[in-house]
Amino acid sequence: MQEESASPSARPFDPGCPLTRDTEQGEDRAGRAAVDFPVAVVLPAGGCGERMGLPTPKQFCPILNRPLISYTIQAFERLSWIGTIVVVVAKENQDLMLNIVQTFNHTKVKVVNGGTTRHRSIFNGLQVLSNNTDDALTTKPKVVIIHDAVRPFVEESLLLKITLAAKEEGASGAIRPLVSTVIATTLEGYLDHSLERAKYRASEMPQGFLYDIIFQAYQRCSEYDFDFGTECLHLALQYCGTNAKLIEGPPALWKVTYKRDLAAAEAIIKETLATSACVITEAAAEAVELAGALQKNLATQSMVQLNVTKRSFDTQKTDELTSFRRLASEIKQGNVLLYGIHIDHTEVSEQWERSVARLADITGALIRDRNPALIGQLLHA
Repeated sequence: MQEESASPSARPFDPGCPLTRDTEQGEDRAGRAAVDFPVAVVLPAGGCGERMGLPTPKQFCPILNRPLISYTIQAFERLSWIGTIVVVVAKENQDLMLNIVQTFNHTKVKVVNGGTTRHRSIFNGLQVLSNNTDDALTTKPKVVIIHDAVRPFVEESLLLKITLAAKEEGASGAIRPLVSTVIATTLEGYLDHSLERAKYRASEMPQGFLYDIIFQAYQRCSEYDFDFGTECLHLALQYCGTNAKLIEGPPALWKVTYKRDLAAAEAIIKETLATSACVITEAAAEAVELAGALQKNLATQSMVQLNVTKRSFDTQKTDELTSFRRLASEIKQGNVLLYGIHIDHTEVSEQWERSVARLADITGALIRDRNPALIGQLLHA
């Protein structure tokens, strides 16, 4: 597959920040309405990361104190219409992956052992979903999405297109234009011929399939396919006669492959977090909703950007607001990102002011002490 470098202008769908209310009512609601059938995800994550040149496999490399694979999982897990995420890892990394699932509160993840090759690992993940058990995480899906564990920047709009196309056509996949000309060489190392770049595309992830089709393709494929194959769409075509619908993907589909890509991924995540916002309005009850989002997300993060909009506050009663702004300024000067909170209030009440003050105190302690457990106090205060 053709690799692309990260572009700061290619903003991904942030895999870790709380959704704004408008977003919740937008794409996710559209997803729930359009996807009225079970959907699962298989993330092959058994690679050793040879091209990365690091002792740690790239999927487990930390970015802002969080493993790369956790960002990828969160990109899928936050979508209500996706039920199960099967993460396939090498046997020696199973305990590490289970610890990541627990530490970062991933609730939709099923961890299974991988195989000796990529296709064998994917087949292991598919087999888990074929079991008819009472476990909600191993329920057979209608559509399964296959994605790389080291591609954390995947947008919901693309996932919806891939999923719906897979249901209608049997298979679908993301593609991108080639950025370099592909050439063929002779055995002696000379140019043989080149391909007309405009006629070809790079096959990317995610790819979607009717579960029965891709499972049957893996059951029928050869040992050579298992050992040397790389393209799932080709298996569906060769062994089930299913021709995939191809969908143009955004530049953010690039894959973390080399060491330099880790720095690029960190820059994109920081940029996206810095522009995220959770808008809370009017009622004090909304503070509880915010607390839930913070508990889920801040417990796995140590960064946020804080924005507070003053609208109808009595200036004699805004000590908490002033403290909030001062905290945001201090955090920014310390080069620490505070996790997208935007308080936009139109009314003021004693209960609301207490909630805001409590949020400021606990968030400040969280940032200063890097103690995620403190956020739990907000729900029980």
